[in-house]
Amino acid sequence: MLVPALLGLVFCFRGRAGASPHFLQQPENLVVLLGEEARLPCALGAYWGLVQWTKDGLALGGERDLPGWSRYWISGNAASGQHNLHIRPVELEDEASYECQATQAGLRSRPAQLHVLVPPEAPQVLGGPSVSLVAGIPANLTCRSHGDARPTPELLWLRDGVRLDGTTFHQTLLKEGNTGSMESTLSLTPSSNDDGATLVCRARSQALPTGRDTAITLSLQYPPEVTLSAEPQTVQEGEKVTFLCQATAQPPVTGYRWAKGGSPVLGARGPRLEVVADASFLTEPVSCEVSNAVGSANRSTALDVLFGPTLQAKPEPRSVDVGEDASFSCAWRGNPLPRVTWTRRGGVQVLGSGPTLRLPSVGPEDTGDYVCRAEPGLSGLGGGAAEARLTVNAPPVVTALHSAPAFLRGPARLQCLVFASPAPEAVVWSWDEGFLEAGAQGRFLVETFPAPEGHGGQGPGLISVLHISGTQESDFSRSFNCSARNRLGEGGTRVSLGRRDVLPTVRIVAGVAAAATTLLMVITGVALCCWRHASFSKKKNLVRIPGSSDGSSSRGPEEETGSGEDRGPFVHTHSDLVLDEERALETKDPTNGYYKVRGVSVSLSLGEAPGGGLFLPPPSPLGPPATPSFYDFNPHPGMVPPCRLYRARAGYLTTPHPRAFTSYIEPTSFGPPDLVPGTPPFSYAAFPTPGHPRLQTHV
Repeated sequence: MLVPALLGLVFCFRGRAGASPHFLQQPENLVVLLGEEARLPCALGAYWGLVQWTKDGLALGGERDLPGWSRYWISGNAASGQHNLHIRPVELEDEASYECQATQAGLRSRPAQLHVLVPPEAPQVLGGPSVSLVAGIPANLTCRSHGDARPTPELLWLRDGVRLDGTTFHQTLLKEGNTGSMESTLSLTPSSNDDGATLVCRARSQALPTGRDTAITLSLQYPPEVTLSAEPQTVQEGEKVTFLCQATAQPPVTGYRWAKGGSPVLGARGPRLEVVADASFLTEPVSCEVSNAVGSANRSTALDVLFGPTLQAKPEPRSVDVGEDASFSCAWRGNPLPRVTWTRRGGVQVLGSGPTLRLPSVGPEDTGDYVCRAEPGLSGLGGGAAEARLTVNAPPVVTALHSAPAFLRGPARLQCLVFASPAPEAVVWSWDEGFLEAGAQGRFLVETFPAPEGHGGQGPGLISVLHISGTQESDFSRSFNCSARNRLGEGGTRVSLGRRDVLPTVRIVAGVAAAATTLLMVITGVALCCWRHASFSKKKNLVRIPGSSDGSSSRGPEEETGSGEDRGPFVHTHSDLVLDEERALETKDPTNGYYKVRGVSVSLSLGEAPGGGLFLPPPSPLGPPATPSFYDFNPHPGMVPPCRLYRARAGYLTTPHPRAFTSYIEPTSFGPPDLVPGTPPFSYAAFPTPGHPRLQTHV
């Protein structure tokens, strides 16, 4: 207690004598890195007594070397009042509150807080220094900082000195509440460009502003990256093309696969493919798929193939009512795109261009075939035409056809041509006292035939024929109406019957008679020649006359002995010959002159019908002839029988004579229309050929 009292007295005395002690410099808060030196300044004025430092209130001592504190000491000139505290090396335990005290003067400096900073350690990246990733697959990279770094460090990710985004950060605290280990996670989706890239994780804090770095290298595995090219890219159809498939991959490529339009190209291996280009390569790309252990990738390319037009869709036939619009469509494919034009078949006028042709308000005259045409391409290949028919539904169009003039009381035929779409419901012939649609009625018969194709460009039609059996005077003065109807209306026309004079027919008959007479004279001469050398039978030669009342018949010796093969088509001649010139034989008339040799009936063959029959000319327009008289002649006793004459392919004549009669056979059926020059041309081959009529001649 004595020492403090003395000191108090001294200070009091000195205070009265002069200036009082005071702090010239006080310590301030200080931040020091762990392991470095800390210096806390303290300077006193007007004080020459004891100075000491305290740590968190604990006195460190008054000596300059501070015994017991090996890392602590006081420096400075005590005479000048310098009492600075030094700590080296600073440790974590040195972090405290320090005061400088002038104990004899009772002075205490303000407390100074010493903060010890602990720099972060170099961070660690999990999986480093080389991290293997797969391109295209998201991955997380973790950077971790261990130790008691003060303050808490910041972990950064950098690439080429540029900070990367997309990181998350979290820290782990120790139980005492101090900072423990630190972690930072970088999320990324690597690509093949990241292969070999260097990433840096940096731990930075106030203790170490520059931070400490840890670098890693990315080792990237990625599926192939494919580049596909074609040489040449633009080709003419039929030229050769080479495809080249290039790829980079990690790990290396294990295989190639080629496809066209999604279908595998068989036999194609390796990075090259050679093909011959055709039009399909324009729409069916070629693809190359490359594989490795990680995955596969493919690329495709289409060729620019030049080819001529090809037809893809034909125009469809159209059927519309008159006055409506009609349209046709066709599709052509080509490269370059072909130019499409529309014309009418048989015409040169271009009606339109493009894939569609529109015809507004069509009429019957628009019926026909329309042609969609594309010209060949630059190579001269492709092109062509396709056509479709337009049918315009309209009321029937009826046209009178030429009808041959007829004889009075002879057969006649009238014709009309009917075009209608839709097909006519009925074709009717009408006249003064009646009408007829089909079949027979009295002297009239109606028949209908299909008209030849393509007449007038109107398509199929009908020909209606009105047959008249036994014409009358009134038939030549009246008009016959041919009419037709369908759902759209009705049409008709008048047809008149022309009359044929008799005189031309008489001339024809006279000519035929003269020819027959000449033929018979030749036959008679040949018969007389044979007669002289023939031996005559003494038997009675009876000739049966058709139509006589006597049912008996007599044949010459040759007829009775002839074989069945000789009984082909032949002509019988009945005669009673009186040889006045020679007077060699006396002919006796058993009928006392009642029967005279007035005529001989001879049938002339004008042609051979199938089966050996005869074709005969048609009957005379003068009407049916009178039935010829047939007689049964008994030759005079001793008369030499005629010689049988044979004629090739036409039978034979038994006895020649210059006079002849032929029988008339009436036709049993009517034939199809007979179109003469001046009428529309039809294919007559389509109609059945009528049988040849027979010609009756009277001489």
